[in-house]
Amino acid sequence: MRYFLYISFNGSNFCGWQKQPNGISVQETVEKALEVLFRIPCTIVGAGRTDAGVHAYELPAHADLPQASTSQIMAWQRSLNGILPHDIYIRKIVPVKNNAHARFDAVMRTYKYFVALEQDPFTGPYVLPTHSELNYTAMNEAAKALIGEHDFTSFTKLHNDSKHNRCILYEAYWQPAPYPNCHVFTISANRFLRNMVRTVVGTLLEVGKGKLPTEQIGHILRAENRSFASATAKPHPLFLTKVSYPNDIFL
Repeated sequence: MRYFLYISFNGSNFCGWQKQPNGISVQETVEKALEVLFRIPCTIVGAGRTDAGVHAYELPAHADLPQASTSQIMAWQRSLNGILPHDIYIRKIVPVKNNAHARFDAVMRTYKYFVALEQDPFTGPYVLPTHSELNYTAMNEAAKALIGEHDFTSFTKLHNDSKHNRCILYEAYWQPAPYPNCHVFTISANRFLRNMVRTVVGTLLEVGKGKLPTEQIGHILRAENRSFASATAKPHPLFLTKVSYPNDIFL
């Protein structure tokens, strides 16, 4: 029977979500925990591929496991969280239809990126210090140019493995975060390309610093050329916070 595992993780100690030959991934770590619990090899397929150092509050992944009652599923969750390292946590396990796919059935993904005026002991590992005030009004005005369906070649890694670079962006905005001198950027789309969120953030930060005119964002987007956008922002302040699905895939 197929299930969605909703996985939360601190990406600091991992090479990203996807299994890699040169490092420990979140996917590999969860699969090993499932193998310990069920005593058979288990494969999981995630909703996306977060980069090294990126975190997730909730990344769904599907796995085919034995059919079980609600109480047994809750026992699985407790057991897995006892096996997994402290920086990975299974938030819930939900039965879905046998053809449900964590990646291809997703209709929207939301990321958040945190910046702060300065680094402190509590937020340090999870925010980007700006060391100066940013013009968030200008940054929000610039972000509006990204809303809608566009080719995001200018904001993705060169030679990525996507079949195409078109994405539908539903929202992109900055707002104060619930922490002193801290702001958060929220961005939602039907799909994201490799390094896309961090390159968008890096470019908007140039707007906020007054180094890039607000209207330039639209020109960068239409250029469909990676060299037009700014440097990719660091990964550690980035969180995948939600992946949405059609209701009819759930049992």
